[in-house]
Amino acid sequence: MRRETYNEFRHLCREHNLAATHQRQKIYEALVSRPGHYSPEEIYDQVKQDLPSISLATVYKNLKTFVQAGMLRDVSPHHGAWRVDANTAPHHHLICTRCHSISDLDIDLLQPVKLQGKLPSGFRLEKFNVEVQGVCKSCAASAAGGDYAQRKARMG
Repeated sequence: MRRETYNEFRHLCREHNLAATHQRQKIYEALVSRPGHYSPEEIYDQVKQDLPSISLATVYKNLKTFVQAGMLRDVSPHHGAWRVDANTAPHHHLICTRCHSISDLDIDLLQPVKLQGKLPSGFRLEKFNVEVQGVCKSCAASAAGGDYAQRKARMG
């Protein structure tokens, strides 16, 4: 692990009153070593290479702990598998409705979002996320190619 990542992990644990265990360090390293939005199973597969005795339950538990502490973000749990994001800076997401890939969308690309009117009585807003849903370039290309192949097959 890069020295900066190690120091960053230690600092975040101190800041959020968490024990900086070796397992947590490896889980965090797996998240920040490459950009993306990963499921616990994907993190587990990577961490297991360094820590063969780690369990999937341990990965889930620690990811939930990191999310609760504010070290990670939940990403679209209602779009299939739960995913986490190591990028805690304000941003939104582009979600492909076909392959469920998730990409970051810079917050500056959206006009300011405003809530019009009052929120329901007793509701306390803590945060909001914008999800832009559509079809990614790869899925659109394969769909276009599939349409062409289907038309060609029908024509003989």
